[in-house]
Amino acid sequence: MKQSEAIIERVRRINPAYQHLELAVDDNLNRIKPGQSLLVKMRGDWHPYLREQWHPVSVAGTKLLIERPANEHYEVGQVMDVLGLIGQPIRFRRNLRNVLLMAYDTAPTPLLMTIPWLMGNRVSVTMVLLGSAKSYDTQHLNPEVEVIQGEDDINWQNQVMTVGWADQVLVVVNTDDELARFKKIVTRFEERRAIIPQNYLFGVFTGILPCGIGACHACMLQTRQSWSLVCTDGPAFDLTQLTLD
Repeated sequence: MKQSEAIIERVRRINPAYQHLELAVDDNLNRIKPGQSLLVKMRGDWHPYLREQWHPVSVAGTKLLIERPANEHYEVGQVMDVLGLIGQPIRFRRNLRNVLLMAYDTAPTPLLMTIPWLMGNRVSVTMVLLGSAKSYDTQHLNPEVEVIQGEDDINWQNQVMTVGWADQVLVVVNTDDELARFKKIVTRFEERRAIIPQNYLFGVFTGILPCGIGACHACMLQTRQSWSLVCTDGPAFDLTQLTLD
């Protein structure tokens, strides 16, 4: 991980709730892969709070596209102090045909960078929005992405079929209690298929990362074998291999 800077070159509102920032970045940051993120603060801003975790939604050359809430104020020319790259790229299975993306009570932003990569490799993508995620406006997404509006109780139309044809599933949940929410997801999948195979159902953890380098151990997760850190080993973890209690 390196410290560098990024410059906002464009700010564009994409819907009433979110905006896209186009950042000019260096060669290190433009190598970012789906799943990896940045820890960011304004250059010269010495406030005592932790850096914000930013999730790119696409990369083109030396430009990163970042999705941020519309109620935050940014201006063209602002310089950001950036730590990156944070985390490991998401490991997709070989011979993928269908991928299911799920957002439960949170925006699907951390999953969006997977879409251009998957579709560029001729993988079909379905996105399920559950709970408060249903309010996320998806009109700016690739129209080839199938979007399903689910319910508050982790149900959606044709759920058995959707779960059955997915070769891999990526889930992001609200950070208020990630382990409890991921456990609900696992329970629902166990009800829909007798056995959840390994390397099939992944939780993408997006909680606060105080250091980003594995020094503070604040993002530690217990696995069936040992312990892992979200900032260095994640953010995507096979939910069948985590201790969710």
